[in-house]
Order: sequence, then C-alpha cells, then structure tokens
Amino acid sequence: MSKHSAMDNFFKIRAEKQAHIINAGLTVFGKQGYRKASMADIAKEADTTKGMITYYFGSKKTLYLYLIENTQEIFNHEVKRRIGSQPNDFFKTFRVLISIQSDTVKEHPAYFVFANSIYYENDPEVLEDIRQIATNNQAFFDQLVLNNAGLSKLDPDIDPQVLLKLLSWANDGFVTELYDKGFEHIDALVADCYKALDMLEQAFYK
Repeated sequence: MSKHSAMDNFFKIRAEKQAHIINAGLTVFGKQGYRKASMADIAKEADTTKGMITYYFGSKKTLYLYLIENTQEIFNHEVKRRIGSQPNDFFKTFRVLISIQSDTVKEHPAYFVFANSIYYENDPEVLEDIRQIATNNQAFFDQLVLNNAGLSKLDPDIDPQVLLKLLSWANDGFVTELYDKGFEHIDALVADCYKALDMLEQAFYK
C-alpha cells in the first residue's frame, strides 16, 4: 500500500480539520524535532486522539514526510507564481524569494519554523528521506531561478552558479539572524537584505 493510499481517509475529512491537524504537526515537529515529537503530542495539539492521528497517517514518519512535502509544495507554488510575474532579473528574483519568506513568517509562522527545523534534523530514521527531498527541491529551485535570472545582465566574468551559491549562503544567514533576533524584527531584516542585494547588483551587473 502506498503512502497516499494509506492516507486516503485523511484526505476525505473536511479541509478545516485537515488544516488543524497539519498545523498541529508543524508546530510540534518544528518545536521538538522528529525524535522527541510523539503522535500523542500532535494529537493533543490538534485536540484529537492519538488513535485518530495514527488512523490517518499510520506512523509518525509518514506524517513527518507528508508535512515536508506539503510545506515545500506550498512554498514552491508561491515561488513559481510570483517569479513568473517578474521580469527576468537575477536580483529581483531573490527579492521575491525574501518577500515570500517574510510573508510566510507573518502569516504562517508554524510553516516557517517547521521548514527551518528540517535542515537541522539528523535522526537516522528520516535523514536519508530528507536528503533526497532536499536534493530534488534544490534542483527545482536552481533551475527556476536560473531560468528567470536574466543572466545577460551579469558581468561576463561572473559564474551564475557561484553567485547562486553565494546568495543561498546569504539567505541562510538571513534565516539564522531572524531566529536569533526574533520574528518581530522581520521587517528590519528584510530591509537590510534588500540593501545588500542592491550592493551586489551594482557589483555584479555590467
């Protein structure tokens, strides 16, 4: 039986109830990590029983991996939607990505916390699955950005793959500082990111 066949009963319940259970899983896994989180914790957060969570998902691992895929599908859909409406421009593309992260923090903090926790997860039960999902997602991300990057604007001596890696490292720093300072500082941090992108644009464009 496939994972989604086992979850058919979950997809049949009301959308509001699905969202409630998903948010409970995001909150518990995001705060506790995979190993410490339990189905009982998630059930309590969702105001239901452990038996019902198990009925819908079968196992903690199935629920966890579903939440990863669900989170990334939502984020990737928004990335494609917003980047697709932008002119081809490397740094405008990254401004859109920062904007999406900012909106996620403000509107759906549980998604953001969970997504960030994935990158620090090292439990062997899910580690290989996470690496595979991350590899596939990175390939999607790189291709999407490079396809919308307006590479002709770059100085010919600039390797776009290296620049992409530099900006990914910068984004990691943005997320780290956001957690260190607190979500209430998101607007100030986004403003600093935009200033940094302006500086990089002047340095790397013709």
